[in-house]
Amino acid sequence: MKKETCLIYTYGAPVLRQKAKSVTVFDEDLKKLAKKMLRDMYTAQGIGLAAPQSGEAIQLVVIDLQQKESEEQVFLDGRSLPIALVQPLFLVNPTWRPAHDLKVEKEEGCLSLPDVRGNVKRFFEIILDYCDLDGNTHRLQCRDLLARCIQHECDHLDGILFIDHLSKKERNEQRELLDEIKAFGGTFDYAEEAEEA
Repeated sequence: MKKETCLIYTYGAPVLRQKAKSVTVFDEDLKKLAKKMLRDMYTAQGIGLAAPQSGEAIQLVVIDLQQKESEEQVFLDGRSLPIALVQPLFLVNPTWRPAHDLKVEKEEGCLSLPDVRGNVKRFFEIILDYCDLDGNTHRLQCRDLLARCIQHECDHLDGILFIDHLSKKERNEQRELLDEIKAFGGTFDYAEEAEEA
């Protein structure tokens, strides 16, 4: 039986610095990729994954905060819904704007930067326009962790990593670890790590 892998492209891989192309064909291949990305994200114990992290420079993001017990509400297409009902989220060609000027600084990590952490200031509440896997358009208004995760993953679609938001001093503090990740070869198999755990 073929062994399952969960390859995530890591810091230093050229695909992470490319601008992702818009999706124009909504077919079974797109759905297969989205499902594989979601499975890989769960294996790697992440909450979001962008297609460039899977080696595909297209505008596709999967998110699942796994907050099944959360009381938080979001607005999807004008309806207030519990956050658990809108997840997992499959975002195709997403674009967002801030709902207001409030920004909050919190610690972030990234599956493409194993063990690297840093504080990033992001908008607390956003309005997101996107297509689902069938090409239907939606508008989502959300806040806090979901808003932060969407901004982080949409950065990936523009070739931006969260470390690009860090101060020069903070990046220099991470330099040794970043160089190690870069030397690792461009991908990391989270399935192997899960087996060893």
